[in-house]
Amino acid sequence: MSTPAGQAAVPAYTPRKRRNAELLLIVLAVVISIGAYCAVGIGVSGEVPSFAYRLGGAIVVVALVTHLLVRRFAPYADPVLLPIVITLNGLGLAMIYRIDLARLDKSGPDANTFASQQLIWTALGIVGFVAVLLVVRDHRRLQSMTYTFGLVALVLLVLPLLPVIGQNINGARIWIRLGPMGLQPGEFAKIALAIFFAGYLVVKRDALALAGRRILGVDLPRGRDLGPILAAWLVSLGVLVFQRDLGSSLLFFGLFVVLLYVATERPGWLVVGGALFLGGAYFAFLTFGHVQVRVNGWLDPFADRDRNFQIIQGLYGMAHGGLLGRGLGQGSPDITPYSYSDFIAASMGEELGLAGLMAILLMYGLIVERGLRIALICRDGFGKLLAAGLAVSIALQVFVVVGGVTRLIPLTGLTTPFLSYGGSSILANWAIVALLLRISDQSRRPAPAVVQLDEEDATQVVKLR
Repeated sequence: MSTPAGQAAVPAYTPRKRRNAELLLIVLAVVISIGAYCAVGIGVSGEVPSFAYRLGGAIVVVALVTHLLVRRFAPYADPVLLPIVITLNGLGLAMIYRIDLARLDKSGPDANTFASQQLIWTALGIVGFVAVLLVVRDHRRLQSMTYTFGLVALVLLVLPLLPVIGQNINGARIWIRLGPMGLQPGEFAKIALAIFFAGYLVVKRDALALAGRRILGVDLPRGRDLGPILAAWLVSLGVLVFQRDLGSSLLFFGLFVVLLYVATERPGWLVVGGALFLGGAYFAFLTFGHVQVRVNGWLDPFADRDRNFQIIQGLYGMAHGGLLGRGLGQGSPDITPYSYSDFIAASMGEELGLAGLMAILLMYGLIVERGLRIALICRDGFGKLLAAGLAVSIALQVFVVVGGVTRLIPLTGLTTPFLSYGGSSILANWAIVALLLRISDQSRRPAPAVVQLDEEDATQVVKLR
């Protein structure tokens, strides 16, 4: 095919080019991860950790095996997502190991155990990542199980409320205990909800896109179409009331509102969703004491230093880090409560500085950008909405967590994807990446070649029919 004069031909996207680009980025991600571990050891004790070589070899093997499996089962998938996730996961492991070293002189069941446990969860997360790629060969088949995933999401949200397995930790009832293992079902519920919302909206979007009254230049939806968003609002309020989990409530409702807007292209849904959110937030502030505590701690944390000690320590830690940070192993992130989970962004800000924290946020931005790019090029409506929903879920979670740590918004209890300590978060977010790569692979595959039949062949086909 000829190219217009003065316009360069665009090279075809081939699996070989994708493999080469991804391999180079994975090598860089492995170097950053191993380098972070070594920097932590040097910063704390002045020498490279004795196990760094074994760990480095294991990271190299796992990264290459994962790359080869993606190359085999999703050859056209996006080449940027996997290296970014490996980098974030590696940095998170290094920071958790650094906090473990600072806790060596402390006693208790949690002392010096987080890094080893996180390594195990990371290995399980990668196994789950590969399993999703192998099981979900075509994302479009998930659409036939739309309401099944809706039911699964509802069950997952209800599990922490059960009297035997439900666990109340730090005032929030979002955990379940299965023998020695604790899980946070809400992390998996967000995947099931994204599939359910995508399958539901791709069918109902034509009806929901009809405009009602026009107010201040915005076409608001019809009153008869408000049922789905009201149901999502009530479910999110239920999560806030019964589980006392502000972050998950905001994440689930925000995910539905954004997907509703993407499906219908009607800004009126954002107006309605925003109004419902503000109304629900004000009602929760007036009604529930734990919400008042979070809001008051956001407005003026120094008014109650004992209750807001965690926020204050996180702010001091980021201020201590300054622009370029104290260096890995040179700060004091361990004096902030939950520095390895909820406040790992503050730990990163102290030791890597504002520059390092902005680089981490940029990597999250790239994950979201690649997810939205996958949604744009996807050929089917369900895949578009699912990819957009998965990308938005990561964006909302990072915004809610980092916004709470930096006092942009009230503090919530969510984890930072791939960085924070927590098995449920690692497993769920690796599964999200696998689904995005599967949708990307389907979207980037070349369309089947169309063979034009001559008159004689066409006549033979008609006769056979």
